[in-house]
Amino acid sequence: MIRLLPPLLILGLSACASTGQAQRAPASAQETTTNVSDQAGGHDPRLHAAPPQAPPIASPVIVPLDAATLAPLPRESITATAHERTLHCEGVPLLALLRATGVMPAEPLRGVQLTRYVQADARDGYRAVYSLAELDPTLGNRKVFLVDRCEGKPLADEDGPLRLIAPEEARPARWVRQLKSITVIVAP
Repeated sequence: MIRLLPPLLILGLSACASTGQAQRAPASAQETTTNVSDQAGGHDPRLHAAPPQAPPIASPVIVPLDAATLAPLPRESITATAHERTLHCEGVPLLALLRATGVMPAEPLRGVQLTRYVQADARDGYRAVYSLAELDPTLGNRKVFLVDRCEGKPLADEDGPLRLIAPEEARPARWVRQLKSITVIVAP
């Protein structure tokens, strides 16, 4: 019984036979590069520059918490409950502060911006972290506030002069009393 070969296979075999050379796979990546660059006059078309990278984002960035930075920002009244106690406070949305200082872009986060986080440090060493993605209105839309007044008065020394409050969280574990600094960092 005679078996017929597909026409493309026959063409390929006849091309190899007519040149007198059998095609073989390169033994290594080094040989591939050498063979291609030799054939292309010293230039390997498969070797090309990496795509352009976005400019590096500064890290860490310390966000100023002084009166001159906070005064022009919009203020909001919030009600939050912690440890079975309801608080009526006033302050600045953390998102507004981050945008005003340039560490949070106005457009939706993309790429390396999604690897950034906010570290809030207290005078007593307590620390909490929020990702920029969870603060972005198009992603997590988490509401976090930097408050300086509760119950119509400036915060007492044991809580202030600034306090970070996330009123929608089930527990106040990431509320930071005696806020000393806010730093925005690119995750390693």
